[in-house]
Amino acid sequence: MGLFDGKKGLILGVANDRSIAWAIAKKIMSEGGECGFTHLPDPADDARKKNRRRVEKCFDKLDSDAAPKFLVPLDVQNDENIAEVMETAKNEFGKIDFLLHSIAYADRADLNDTIDASRDGFKLAMDISCYSLIAVTKAARPILSERASIACMSYFGGEKIVAGYNMMGICKAALEATTRYLAYDLGESGVRVNALSAGPLKTLASTAVGAGDMLKMYEHVAPLGRNIEHHEVGNTGAFLLSEMSDGITGEVMHVDAGYNAMGSPGRMIDLLPSN
Repeated sequence: MGLFDGKKGLILGVANDRSIAWAIAKKIMSEGGECGFTHLPDPADDARKKNRRRVEKCFDKLDSDAAPKFLVPLDVQNDENIAEVMETAKNEFGKIDFLLHSIAYADRADLNDTIDASRDGFKLAMDISCYSLIAVTKAARPILSERASIACMSYFGGEKIVAGYNMMGICKAALEATTRYLAYDLGESGVRVNALSAGPLKTLASTAVGAGDMLKMYEHVAPLGRNIEHHEVGNTGAFLLSEMSDGITGEVMHVDAGYNAMGSPGRMIDLLPSN
């Protein structure tokens, strides 16, 4: 018997097969869960529908029993579109037991020094990366089952200064605060809301914020002396979205080989030249 047998939910934010959201979704489906997916809308002039196709490629190696129930476009800045996605989920599932929000964006021009970020760029990044969690949670509320679980994706740059993360760090800080307040709002109905803070992984999003250099540093600083792997985040994300994590809400759970616990460079000091 699988951990998610009889459970149904939404996976928002898979970009390709290296996405953290996909690692979590794969684990859920391997444990018997049924998932509906969204993808970034494709421009009207994109006959190849590249965004949709990237997500479809993730499904190619799945067994037929684990096939997704639907794949639809989602623009989180469009409340009508969000409502359409929830209506699709309602028609397919009735109620949903889990919702994964793995969505973030900032214009590259606004990922330089924070002091140089534009006002419009700040609004755009916060709208897509933070407010979207409120928007999709509100729209999903009527179809959330009792004891449903919601999870979003954060990063340590929302807690401490991570050079180069800049605007996204501000967005993640706001997202983590939003997680706590939504946990309070939905708590009386039994719905839980948590954030998963993963260490650096090679994903489409991470390339924009210099994850390559971070991988080298984490390997030397983290207590485990290594970087995390996709399946580890997948396991923890699935845990947060399952009934195994009942009693946990409003939390930011770190999956970073212990990096967040360090107060010094740790073993990395051994790499520095001695006097």
